[in-house]
Amino acid sequence: MIKPKGSRSSHKVEGRFSRRGKLRRAHEKPVSQSVSMEQFKPFPGFGTLATHEGQDPEKWTSRAVVPPISMSTTFKQKAPGEHYGFEYSRSGNPTRNCLEECIAALEGGKHALVFASGLATTTAVTYLLKSGDHIVSMDDLYGGTNRFFKQVATRMGVETSFVDCTVIDNVKKAMKPNTKLVWLETPTNPTLRIVDIAEAVKVIKQKNKDIIVVVDNTFMSSYFQRPLDFGADMVMHSLTKYMNGHSDVVMGAVALKDDGLCERLRFLQNAFGAVPSPFDSFLVNRGLKTLHVRMKEHMKNGLAVAKFLESHPCVEKVIHPGLPSHPQHELAKKQMRGFSGMVTFYIKGGLKEASEFLKNVKVFTLAESLGGFESLCELPSVMTHASVPANERDKLGISDNLIRLSVGIEEEEDLLQDLDQALKAATGKTGASPNKKRKVAK
Repeated sequence: MIKPKGSRSSHKVEGRFSRRGKLRRAHEKPVSQSVSMEQFKPFPGFGTLATHEGQDPEKWTSRAVVPPISMSTTFKQKAPGEHYGFEYSRSGNPTRNCLEECIAALEGGKHALVFASGLATTTAVTYLLKSGDHIVSMDDLYGGTNRFFKQVATRMGVETSFVDCTVIDNVKKAMKPNTKLVWLETPTNPTLRIVDIAEAVKVIKQKNKDIIVVVDNTFMSSYFQRPLDFGADMVMHSLTKYMNGHSDVVMGAVALKDDGLCERLRFLQNAFGAVPSPFDSFLVNRGLKTLHVRMKEHMKNGLAVAKFLESHPCVEKVIHPGLPSHPQHELAKKQMRGFSGMVTFYIKGGLKEASEFLKNVKVFTLAESLGGFESLCELPSVMTHASVPANERDKLGISDNLIRLSVGIEEEEDLLQDLDQALKAATGKTGASPNKKRKVAK
């Protein structure tokens, strides 16, 4: 259980946010009984894998414990056409190899490949197809993926059908004789819908075992979900987000088990050259070392924020897979080892109230992206999902009062008080008596 704090922390947030007394409960409406931190157990040995996989000091003549940053673009060969494993840094780099080995292990895969961004990863996977092929994609997904499939892949002659993949029968009906790829995202961005990966894979493979199933695992990270365990062919990440966790690198990755698919992707990685720098590879490799530590804090704070918002009078609705009010709560508990810090909610009102809320936050920062140690908030309808046509946003529930939070690892009480004051400033409500102490639901 998440227990209430015995006393208020003496920590003070200077400058951007100062505490003005203890936070009180928003109103007397009982908070629904959500999951507790103890209900979810991490994958065995995850922290050890993150720390050591791909990092063997024996790789280096110096026996460096921390893999060195190999900035060289070219490598000496012993004879013409005979190299020691590396010839040109686009084709392969020692620092990048360390990162790829670590990611493969964390996802329970055999191979991993990293690219210059998450969308570069999506591009590489799509280049496995040819003109005339067909993709089935989740309809609610990252705006950049939506834009790529609709405005870029179509130029290659690749058609995409967007359906609600949470209804498995929709996936079955959408597949065609020329379907070669199914792209799933779970939880979805930004409405946090959950796709049953195992059931989807079962239906897809029954139709055609050669269809490639890809799952975007960005919102969960390898710590809380391993799609390969449920039969997916590939798992994709925007490493920019939770996997790196420090908002200082743009990068993507794909992990898989199949040797043949890996060989084809390795060719594409080299052929169109969208590879990350050695320095960025070093940073993400370092970020992975604290992934298991960070994600526990993201989960704790995310659950606390979701429960608090669900009881707040200025909030219309909260979406978080850890809340029993989430329609796929049971599936989430079965498929995931825990939850990240992603919370979506509808503020009472419209664009005006949402904008005022985002202007008034002090601990949260109004910015795109997610998964860093800092708490971020944004308005998808005019920011991350602005490229999605308005009629499609309406259909998906991405309205002007839907706000997406990426809850960071700051002190829980500071986060809740910030949300409370910003909500009241946006809606003009005063809330409960300032003298009432907030109770954290068990």
